[in-house]
Amino acid sequence: MNDVHPSIETELSRAVWRKSSHSGSGDQCVEVAALRGGRRALRDSKDPQGPALLLTAATWRTLIGDLGSR
Repeated sequence: MNDVHPSIETELSRAVWRKSSHSGSGDQCVEVAALRGGRRALRDSKDPQGPALLLTAATWRTLIGDLGSR
């Protein structure tokens, strides 16, 4: 059963995905897509039809801030 709201599913299907510059080589690639309202979606590049993690704008900023401090 698909629990994704139809408008989110449509937005994800039209999203422009880019590989993270922090992804490792080979099988450690993460892709990110910008969504409406500053939200972001993350997915495993090896499984583009698989699940995506949806983040609010605030959560995305926190994640990027935490990663930048490492």
